[in-house]
Amino acid sequence: MVSGGRIFEYFVVCGIGPEIRSLDGNKGYQGMGVMYMPSFLDQFPHSKESTYPPPPPQLPTCVLPAGVEFYSSGPNSKDLSTFPRSYPIVLTEGDGSKIYVSCIAFRDPVSEDIAEAYRIPPNSYADKCICLVSRSPSFHVLREALEELFNLCFSSAGSSKPLWDVVAHMVLNVPLPTPGKDRVLFAVENCLLCIEVPPKDGLPHADISFQPLVQCLDVDNFIRFFTAVLLEKRILIRANTYSLLTLVSEAICHLIYPFRWQHVYIPLLFFSGVDYIDAPTPYMMGLHSGVDTSGLAMDGVVVIDLDYNRISTTEEIPSIPEPELSFLRGEIMKLLYPNVIEIDLMKGNGEGTFGRSLRGVNKPWSKDHDLQLRLIFLRFLATILSGYRNFLENTAVNVFNSQAFLKKRSRMTNLPPDPMLMQFLDSQGFLDFLERCTHSDENSNNLLDKLQDAVGRGQNPSSVLPMISAELETLTIADPVVGVGGSGARYCYDRFPANVRTEEQEERRKAILAAASGALEYQSRHTPSSPSVSSAITESLSPRERAAERERMVLDIQVKLQGLWLRLLKLGATDDPLSSFEYGTILALIESDAEGIGGRGFVECIREHIHSGWVCRLTDEQFVAVKELLKTAIGRATSRTDMATVRDALEVSAEMYRKDSSNMPDYVQRHLSSISTWDELRFWEGYFDSLMERSSDKSGNYATLVTAQLAIIASHMAGLGLSDTDSWFMLETLAEKNNIGYKQFIKLRGLLSHIQQLRYGYWGPSPGKVQAVSSYGVPSPGSQDVTDESQQPAEASGVGRSWVHSMFSREASTRSSSFSRGRKWTSDNGSLGAAENSKSSVSSGKTEPATAQKKIQSSVRILRGHKGAVTALHCVTRRDVWDLVGDREDAGFFISGSTDCLVKIWDPSLRGSELKATLQGHTKTVRALSSDRAKVVSGSDDQSVIVWDKQTYQLLEELKGHEAQVSCVKMLSGERVLTASHDGSVKMWDVRTDTCVATVGRCSSAVLCMEYDDSTGMLAAGGRDPVANVWDIRAGRQMHKLVGHTKWIRSLRMVGDTVITGSDDWTARMWSVSRGTCDAVLACHAGPILCVEYTPSDKGIITGSTDGLLRFWENEEGGIRCVKNVTIHSASILSINAGEHWLGIAAADNSMSLFHRPQERFGSFSSPGSKMAGWQLYRTPQRTVAMVRCAASDLDRKRICSGGRNGLLRLWEATINI
Repeated sequence: MVSGGRIFEYFVVCGIGPEIRSLDGNKGYQGMGVMYMPSFLDQFPHSKESTYPPPPPQLPTCVLPAGVEFYSSGPNSKDLSTFPRSYPIVLTEGDGSKIYVSCIAFRDPVSEDIAEAYRIPPNSYADKCICLVSRSPSFHVLREALEELFNLCFSSAGSSKPLWDVVAHMVLNVPLPTPGKDRVLFAVENCLLCIEVPPKDGLPHADISFQPLVQCLDVDNFIRFFTAVLLEKRILIRANTYSLLTLVSEAICHLIYPFRWQHVYIPLLFFSGVDYIDAPTPYMMGLHSGVDTSGLAMDGVVVIDLDYNRISTTEEIPSIPEPELSFLRGEIMKLLYPNVIEIDLMKGNGEGTFGRSLRGVNKPWSKDHDLQLRLIFLRFLATILSGYRNFLENTAVNVFNSQAFLKKRSRMTNLPPDPMLMQFLDSQGFLDFLERCTHSDENSNNLLDKLQDAVGRGQNPSSVLPMISAELETLTIADPVVGVGGSGARYCYDRFPANVRTEEQEERRKAILAAASGALEYQSRHTPSSPSVSSAITESLSPRERAAERERMVLDIQVKLQGLWLRLLKLGATDDPLSSFEYGTILALIESDAEGIGGRGFVECIREHIHSGWVCRLTDEQFVAVKELLKTAIGRATSRTDMATVRDALEVSAEMYRKDSSNMPDYVQRHLSSISTWDELRFWEGYFDSLMERSSDKSGNYATLVTAQLAIIASHMAGLGLSDTDSWFMLETLAEKNNIGYKQFIKLRGLLSHIQQLRYGYWGPSPGKVQAVSSYGVPSPGSQDVTDESQQPAEASGVGRSWVHSMFSREASTRSSSFSRGRKWTSDNGSLGAAENSKSSVSSGKTEPATAQKKIQSSVRILRGHKGAVTALHCVTRRDVWDLVGDREDAGFFISGSTDCLVKIWDPSLRGSELKATLQGHTKTVRALSSDRAKVVSGSDDQSVIVWDKQTYQLLEELKGHEAQVSCVKMLSGERVLTASHDGSVKMWDVRTDTCVATVGRCSSAVLCMEYDDSTGMLAAGGRDPVANVWDIRAGRQMHKLVGHTKWIRSLRMVGDTVITGSDDWTARMWSVSRGTCDAVLACHAGPILCVEYTPSDKGIITGSTDGLLRFWENEEGGIRCVKNVTIHSASILSINAGEHWLGIAAADNSMSLFHRPQERFGSFSSPGSKMAGWQLYRTPQRTVAMVRCAASDLDRKRICSGGRNGLLRLWEATINI
């Protein structure tokens, strides 16, 4: 009985490949004493042949952190520095999961072809590293297996079969044992190895010794280190051995259990990444003691020096409060120094209480010591958080009442709230712990709660741990092949052998070496290098190497900007920032970066500096430099439609200032008024949405919340020097969209007038901004040398009276007249033009305002009924319901599910009473919906599937059989239902008999998306396993495993013989169902792809991603290309629904859009250009403040419906107001 996975995912060899580059970026061999970039040399199995994600692209850099060096000689028995080194490393992926790698680095002869191509001296050696990659933290077995392979390779006795055959057998055949139930025995040649995994309901698996941690640090420094980790400081660990860095980092992470380290985690940092230490965010990194950090700022970094038992930092680490500190220190001392602590105790006969306490005093460090140390720290955390469960809150705003908890502790200890505890309760680790315990099944295995209960009952702390079975089931993995045909042949090697290369790999290697050899020959005859050779070598990089190179480039730019910014602010009074190296370099990074990394990074480093406590005051010279850099960054961001960077730049510009001659603050923001972005309503709409999302007080009054965010926008508008008329129009538009009351209108108008008066009264009008006289009597403010100050109050009074009267007026004509504008403002929805025309017609005396207003408001309806977030939406077209409600043109239902456990059916044709029925039956969140003409089927987190009668709304059947939440449901013909779940299974049910007729298939992880073709009987499913599965239901067999993605599959579409998948690896893929092959890879998005659509008429593909982009792909001879990009949405695309002539889109920012393709283009063979590019934006409605969870479209009636986290459905009918 095994868990189903493998202990070893990959065997990898890293070192010097056919393309040689130094760490400085110079190509070719630069001589000995220079460090070179490592690269992948071999791996088993190949990524295309494995079901596991490929090894991360940064693996070579991480396993050889110092780089690769050339040597004139090999290992020397008299020189320890030439010996092989064995050490573990841990890599962290983007989702927080860890990859465990065991490494052996050694000197290996340089390949003859590489030495010849680069003219490297003969008989040279270079660093090489062999690695075992695993997802299991089984450090000991990883190290032992790898060392046996290494010894087998270089043993004089040799091996009984080729070394790569030994590797293949071990990697492919050794399974991961079931935790707490069995052990696996396997052999590497003649060495027998064993692996066990402890039960899941105990402490997390930690196959390391905690002894190095307690040996390197004394008790006080040990506790300070633990405190710094709990408080999520920036932590740098230094040691002169690689193993020590990894083992200590892993040990301290286990000691903070049940909390998790939530930030950057690099136990062994590669030497060239030393600049990352100045990063402003929390991290835990390990760095070899030999790397120089004297040129770094190191402000606030906690440096743990394991070699010299030292901890240094520029910031104070708060001490653990008493009495918990004394308890923790005392328990650690008892464990480490029992002879000293218990020296006064009388030795008994070994049978009494005292005798038992002194047993094992002189025992060497063992696994029992590791367990006792972990229990000491777990008990400490249980003590310091005693009673925390009484302060848990189940509200949308707060999960834990920290203030009440601290007050209760202060009353018990008669001491003020402790700074250390206050910081800890605000940490990400504590919040993550609360989230896991209150919203998952992890609460049932919460050892912290169990320990608190056990201590309260006076039980032994170790009683909370599960009992380990004395007899585990043993599974032995035997290798049936010994030697070659029983001949007794032995295989010996003088170097680590290369694996067999394919013809393609061999040709690529020869081409690179030929280019390198040719470059050297050319250089010997010419001074300049050949650009063609350089480009050939550059193009030879694999996609994985390019990805790793880009990741390093992004991090490098961000860290460089941080250092340059800090140095720019330290320039002396006599230095000219505009001519400084720092200014020029920052400007070059911003201007030369097409992807916006430079501009975004520059704004972010200013923001981080402000958050760190910077006073934001600049000298006159610095002020000019910062102003110009921000202008450039905003301009570049605007050209890329990167509004997030523009918003951040706007906010930081409102913080930085200089003092003028009158000692008044002059903010950078005032000098950015010439940028045209500020004149666009679309920008302020996006900024308002961003402020609403970031607001922490979402549980209060909605109108008050909106008013507060609009007040922030008003202050920015005034700071930029926008005219009063323009500012108020945009504020009024935003306020009207969010339906705030007239009292809030009054407050906003008063605030804006007050700020404008103060601003204009001192600075005068902005350069280049001509202030118009508004219709309600506000003249353009003069400059700061106004002579008649007595007129100011009268002016203000007149303004106040005018706008107060206009606010109280209920007539649209008065409002329009008071706040009319001279020009139109454009928005992303295009509907403001109609509103402007409406206002103009009213002011000119036409009598249509009521009708026009009613028509405008009716295009979008808000459907209320759910009390929780809407989590599922399904559209039933009129073809599916004609037999129930008659062949009515406007028939068509929407079905919604929510966290309130309810299913609701809505009929849009019944205005004012759209809610048809509420279906009650589930006990947890509804996740999936489907229907046919007579039934509705729903799947829920309660692991059940319910079938409802669509006419009577009665519960017909409840289908139970899944072991996790149901993620997908599909109603089939013949009273059958298909369901998929997070337990990885896909089941078919017979509604008439209430039974599961078949488990169609199983995936190795949760299923997130599923498609079924009723005409062919083909079913496709994908999810957290990066492999998509295709089954033939009618034949009862699995057709294909579609291997290619490296991360979760989020979306799937199947039409005929084509399957389209979208994944978190930022790509979409097109597959052939019959052949089981990937026909195309679509890789142009900058984020996970959440939805895909296929248009059968022209075989085109549409993809939507978290980057907010819509991409239209056309299938041409020779491949697929992107023919159109659409950027009207600013958040994740959630839904794409394509018909023959219409296309409906919905995004997470509550924006929708409808596209149309003219009918005359279809079937026109003479029509030039791309068919997919013919999709044109037809209409998009006004956007309101809400975060959308799901959406559905009814293209027959041009309707799109979205469901938000606030429980509201927003129904848009695009055919209204044409």
